[in-house]
Amino acid sequence: MTLALVYGAFLLFAVLRLFRKPAHDQTDYIVAGRRLTLPAFVATTVSSWYGGILGIGEYSWTYGVSNWLVFGVPYYLYAVVFALVLAARARRSEVLTLPDLLERRFGRGSALMGAGMLFVMTVPAAYVLMIGVLVRLATGWPLWLGVTVGTVLSVGYVYRGGLRAVVGTDKVQFVLMFLGFIILVPACMLKHGDLAWLRASLPESHLEWDGGRGFQAVAVWYVIAASTLIEPTFHQRCYAARDAGVARRGLLVSVLFWLIFDALTTVSGLYARAVLPNLADPMTAFPELAAVTLPPLLQGLFLTGLLATIMSTVDSYAFVSAVTGGRDLWGRWTGRDESLRPMRVALTLTALLSIVLALWAGSAITLWHHLGSVGTPVLLGPVLLAHTSIVRSGRRIMVSMAAAGTVAGTWLALGGGEAWLGVEAIFPGLLVSSLVLIDFSSRGLRHPNRFD
Repeated sequence: MTLALVYGAFLLFAVLRLFRKPAHDQTDYIVAGRRLTLPAFVATTVSSWYGGILGIGEYSWTYGVSNWLVFGVPYYLYAVVFALVLAARARRSEVLTLPDLLERRFGRGSALMGAGMLFVMTVPAAYVLMIGVLVRLATGWPLWLGVTVGTVLSVGYVYRGGLRAVVGTDKVQFVLMFLGFIILVPACMLKHGDLAWLRASLPESHLEWDGGRGFQAVAVWYVIAASTLIEPTFHQRCYAARDAGVARRGLLVSVLFWLIFDALTTVSGLYARAVLPNLADPMTAFPELAAVTLPPLLQGLFLTGLLATIMSTVDSYAFVSAVTGGRDLWGRWTGRDESLRPMRVALTLTALLSIVLALWAGSAITLWHHLGSVGTPVLLGPVLLAHTSIVRSGRRIMVSMAAAGTVAGTWLALGGGEAWLGVEAIFPGLLVSSLVLIDFSSRGLRHPNRFD
């Protein structure tokens, strides 16, 4: 608890002093003046994209090694594709946000629709929920209070400093996230048993590739993971990189760090299941495992690492959501506003919305699944086309977004959040988007500047 308070004091210091010099324009606020070096790029990208740590504990405790095939491998694959194909293009585009890219290629209407979907997808409700769970475990506070306090600390320093503030704290959070699990895994082996003991102590399904859930339950995440190609924090970091080489190399190095971290977290989740088979709330698998494995000081360090892992994602997504809502959505709708005020107002609204959704949803994995199932079909095709020379009219892009979102959302609702008729909602959504965007005619392409 003492170490967690020290970490909280560091964040408070960041709010009050370390980043007291505010950003002076949109380029400085949104992409840190495009000055990110390779170490800074890697630290902020790795830590920002792994805030769902309690969800990983929940899944690995429940389904075993399938966690690596669901939340690891597909994301590595798409991240490598992003690095090799999109990273340099994103940096050379010289835009500030994904809706900027959509507007440049397809017009204002497409940018507004894309911004609306991105705003919903980037509200960090799932991660705010995890902060509340951790704070409740550490302090005994009610969930709503933990969620509120964690959210305020996570976004307070972003209000003035923008991406510079996010990157500055991510450097510390990157170290803490790895340190916690580097301590926990060896401690589990020493106290509870080696890997042979672990294998003998687990249900058979936990060592099966699908966790006993069947092919589609795993395969759907390989489609949902395609959202990596439209990941707004990836694009933002690439826009902020010093040059295209930093963007490309930074993502490839980040994949190596994620692979190492996933190995640590999956093994930890297996130990949690073996040691605590009757755990009431699987989302608490990691902190409960630490409680029965580590001495008080190291337990405090581990919990601080968990908190840092989550907060590094909350600040990043809350910031992207604020930029999207304040600049890309409200700013485009009402007319250009070059000030930072709309984004700062949107940051406050994002924090409030995150708190409400976190307390309403109750499950991080449910939020990931539902938002990914609807948002990916809406944005994947248009964003990928925006990175190519293929031309589609703005009207067609808007129709594809509206149709894909409607079909996927309706499908999800009809299934009550599950696979209706045995088919996950993301598949019909992607099918509809593809049918609208693919040109089956033999006519020539439209002029790229015609948004009819």
